[in-house]
Amino acid sequence: MSKPHSMIDRRQFLGAAALAGAAAGLSSFPLIGQARAADMPTSGGHLRLGMGGGSTTDSLDPTTYLQWVPVNIGYQIMNGLIEIDEHNKATPELLMNWESKTGAADWVFDVRKDITFSNGKVLDADDIIYSINLHRGKSASPAKPFLAAITDIKKLSANQIGITMSQGNADLPFLLSDYHILVVPNGFTDWKNPIGTAGYVLEHYEAGVRCITKKTRPYWKTGCGNVDSIETLIINDVSARTAALLSGQVDAINRLDARTVDLLKKRPKVHVIQSAAGQHGVFVMNCTDAPFKDNNVRMALKYAINRQQIVDTVLRGYGHVGNDQPIPITNEFYDASIPQHTYDPDKAKFYLKQAGESTLAVDLNVSDVAFTGATDAAELFQQSAQAAGITVNLKQQPADGYWDNIWMKAPFCASYWGGRPTADQMLTLAYKSDAPWNDTFWKNADFDKLLLEARVELDQSKRKAMYGQMQGMISSTGGALIPIFIDYLEAGSNKVHGMKPNPMFDFMGQRIGEKVWMS
Repeated sequence: MSKPHSMIDRRQFLGAAALAGAAAGLSSFPLIGQARAADMPTSGGHLRLGMGGGSTTDSLDPTTYLQWVPVNIGYQIMNGLIEIDEHNKATPELLMNWESKTGAADWVFDVRKDITFSNGKVLDADDIIYSINLHRGKSASPAKPFLAAITDIKKLSANQIGITMSQGNADLPFLLSDYHILVVPNGFTDWKNPIGTAGYVLEHYEAGVRCITKKTRPYWKTGCGNVDSIETLIINDVSARTAALLSGQVDAINRLDARTVDLLKKRPKVHVIQSAAGQHGVFVMNCTDAPFKDNNVRMALKYAINRQQIVDTVLRGYGHVGNDQPIPITNEFYDASIPQHTYDPDKAKFYLKQAGESTLAVDLNVSDVAFTGATDAAELFQQSAQAAGITVNLKQQPADGYWDNIWMKAPFCASYWGGRPTADQMLTLAYKSDAPWNDTFWKNADFDKLLLEARVELDQSKRKAMYGQMQGMISSTGGALIPIFIDYLEAGSNKVHGMKPNPMFDFMGQRIGEKVWMS
């Protein structure tokens, strides 16, 4: 069993000491999240990214993406169909324009012209259709559930496709922006050497260790693809990532430790970016596995965790408490009327009694690769649960292989979810009964029916009520213990220009490689 107090104090001390020891010559700096510079992009330079969220089991096949590192590398090499911009709007990428008929079941998309792959092939409708179909049919892609309503994709011309759905969905352009749906040539299968239309080509890749991509031609996106090359180093330990940035070994890092952010903000050669989005930390309970198959046990655990303490201690205020459902307060369909689960040991004991138990012991598998501060959050959970007669045994797991060996295999484990641009996409990916990423194995036929009905409801007030009802179902009966929503926190050196907040994911929606420039 771990030692909660000593672990937190030691980590906090080491992080603060590393920053304080290098803090000579402090000066004022722009507010967190403020754009670095107003200068125009310039070409050249070698961008080095230090990233958490990678493993030796990663693949560059977009149908397999589980972590941010392969997503980031994927966007360096390949383009998506549609991009979500800094205002959370769907904007053209390889699909230029789109329109739907009344009912939003039949769509027409224009394919961008005069775009070539890195092997010289000209992009056409066949490439788009093939790349979408990689995630349909017998595919195990996480994108498959929200594409399931597509019944047909037709080539209307060399630069136009038609999509027919079994039922209307006004959110289809947002769904097609998913980071798994990257475009490759028709028939392509060599994922060790991906071919794409983006700004860079793969030169070297060692999964979980290092990747190098290089610019070999002008990029078709104006003002993007500015650096000559990108080196992505996988550094899963947050202290090591921070040290690499401060020592100049890398130019930008993701997943900052919230407890060191205020010190980093004081560094004259470092800028910090904060993005409030839908990212949330989760302790996932398998609803088909004892004791978690009993909702009384799940509710006992939900009342046995001190959420505000985790926000204050682990996040240092860079986030807010969660309520065991995944739709963030920034989403238009967020339901604020759902009763908030608060820390209440007596209520936790009540639910244990309803389950026929007076005490409970559970094993919680955890690693900081799940989310930065996951181990410390679990240790605080361990402490708070004791007052409810619940023993949480922490099982520390290695970062490498966590998503293959622990997630969706261990009955109780730490995990995280990045936000999605629509409520439908988030709920379809993680909570629909047949979703491959339904990591709680929660199944609710009424929820599934309501989810499908909400997609075609055009009255926004009715639609909001439906999504609110679904949030309530997850919060009160689901297997996701969501104590916190976590702001994305990242940092770059003063050599990196153009870093900005993003409403979706960190590192500018994982497109940092094509958007920044170096001085």
